[in-house]
Amino acid sequence: MMRRAGELAAQVLQIGGEAVRPGVTTKHINDVMHKFLKSKNATPSFLGYGGFPAVACISVNDEVIHGIPSGRLLTDGDIVSIDVGVLLNGYHSDTAATFPCGNVSPEAQRLIDVTKQCFYEGLQFVRPGCRLGDVGNAISTYAHKNGFSVVRDYIGHGVGTQLHEEPDVPNYGVRGKGLRLQKGMTIAIEPMINAGSHEVWQIDRNGWTVVTKDGKWSAHYEHTVAVTDDEPLILTSQS
Repeated sequence: MMRRAGELAAQVLQIGGEAVRPGVTTKHINDVMHKFLKSKNATPSFLGYGGFPAVACISVNDEVIHGIPSGRLLTDGDIVSIDVGVLLNGYHSDTAATFPCGNVSPEAQRLIDVTKQCFYEGLQFVRPGCRLGDVGNAISTYAHKNGFSVVRDYIGHGVGTQLHEEPDVPNYGVRGKGLRLQKGMTIAIEPMINAGSHEVWQIDRNGWTVVTKDGKWSAHYEHTVAVTDDEPLILTSQS
């Protein structure tokens, strides 16, 4: 059931990413994604969650997470993080990625690429007997090795019949510490990686959007993952 929700989430994220281009508004991207989910009779997990007013969180440049889609026009060189969840038949999925808008700088592309690889570094430890500290340590070690910082104020989480469940899944940690993973657990691993300092703050104008304190850019990458007997299963990948 979660795989079905995850496949839809992967599809709608791809559709959102394909809509990222100069001159497009973030609201347009949100509307395209909403139209797709309606056509599949799927419920967007984020819409109305805690009062959030949109289908997807769409965060641009120094916005880390929880960007509210608006009339903001994207420009060439922006980076755009899209985070979306899908509720289908009582089960949630959650996925995110950062997309280049037009021609981005080598530094911006490297931030996107390292953030994605941070997820896969952590994924290696998603197996029975490993601990959440192993996952987080692998993520932070790779980010720091590449000269980036890891957001500490916001983390990943369990996901299932609720969008956010236990356990917390930090993108940092100590090897051999933390909750021991067991077969059947489903978690959302979501590195949020900053080009500058790890420090962030929530802007006042909407009560949602989180930005970097130093104004440097941030990228985001997330999948919902199941712990199996052996290799981890990414539930938010397209079949």
